Amino acid sequence: MYGVEFVAKIRDGIIKVPDEYRERFTNNVKVILLSEQKTSADGDIIAGLLMRPLVVPDFTPLTREDAHARS
Repeated sequence: MYGVEFVAKIRDGIIKVPDEYRERFTNNVKVILLSEQKTSADGDIIAGLLMRPLVVPDFTPLTREDAHARS
């Protein structure tokens, strides 16, 4: 298997292969996409926060008693 790495913009769902690689890639290829943009897991904010919790300085979680007193 032959592999290369390059940065490209996707336009109308099309990734342009640089000219220097086109002769090597003329048939089926395996495509792996990595985005520089950070996204939460599957667009689910809760899942994203569970994977990467926010760090808030001086945060103190509610005690069980405080949480029940708020209802």
